[in-house]
Amino acid sequence: MGRSGIILCLVIVSAGSFEGCAQDDEEAVRRNQAAAEQGDAEAQYNLGVMYANGEGVEQDNEEAARWFQAAAEQGRANAQYDLGVLYANGEGVEQDDEEAVRWYRAAAEQGDGGAQYNLGWMYLNGLGVAKDDEEAVRWFHAAAEKGNEGAQYNLGVMYAAGEGVAQDYAEAARWYRAAGELGAADAQASLGAMYASGEGVTQDYSEAVRWYRMAAEQGYASAQYSLGAIYANGEGIEQDNAEAYAWIGTAAAQGYGGTVEFLQALRGEMTPSQIERAVERAREYRENYVPQ
Repeated sequence: MGRSGIILCLVIVSAGSFEGCAQDDEEAVRRNQAAAEQGDAEAQYNLGVMYANGEGVEQDNEEAARWFQAAAEQGRANAQYDLGVLYANGEGVEQDDEEAVRWYRAAAEQGDGGAQYNLGWMYLNGLGVAKDDEEAVRWFHAAAEKGNEGAQYNLGVMYAAGEGVAQDYAEAARWYRAAGELGAADAQASLGAMYASGEGVTQDYSEAVRWYRMAAEQGYASAQYSLGAIYANGEGIEQDNAEAYAWIGTAAAQGYGGTVEFLQALRGEMTPSQIERAVERAREYRENYVPQ
């Protein structure tokens, strides 16, 4: 759960320095400080962001919280959201999930998608509120409709599991797809699994490969393993032990379970020259597809 922010200075630098940007940040602090002390909610929020990010001023979460609080009490949704994040993380204030929920709710009720997602997460995990899967679904749904990929993915998980909502694999696939199209690797892997099993969608191994590959190339270990298994079995794609070995080896480099036995079995089905090529491809994939 992150913090929102504003762009205070945008410069194109060739052979120069960032001194001009720093000066602009300091001037922005002075202007916002003056307006904030006069009660301007936007300036109070901007000043909170500057203290939180150390832009034009020494980074200070306590000052960030003070100015976010001032803006939040005037009803500014992004300040309410950011104040909730500080309470959830215990940054600049004493950690307090109930206060985090209070401020997330204030922002969520104004339609802030990030706050809606975070509030759903708090309900899902029973943080600062009693665990309530139905409330989690309600807030995830609100955020998902605004394009929040985390909410879309979690909504897919809840539809697939029937938690807080009637189990519905088609709805799960719908929300996995929405998040996957935004680049969420966990959603891409989940949608790949649904295409492989035919749950919520017509079984289609070529689509399973397509979605697994998207996630695998982002470094998602379970998708790397599943993609390797599809290549090993030749399901919906030409069977290729070297490609299987490369993907299973990449998952193994991330500590994914069950890979040692799989790799040994694949070696037993390849000639020495094929093994050599497979090992080289696995090295290349590890360099490109294992998060650093």
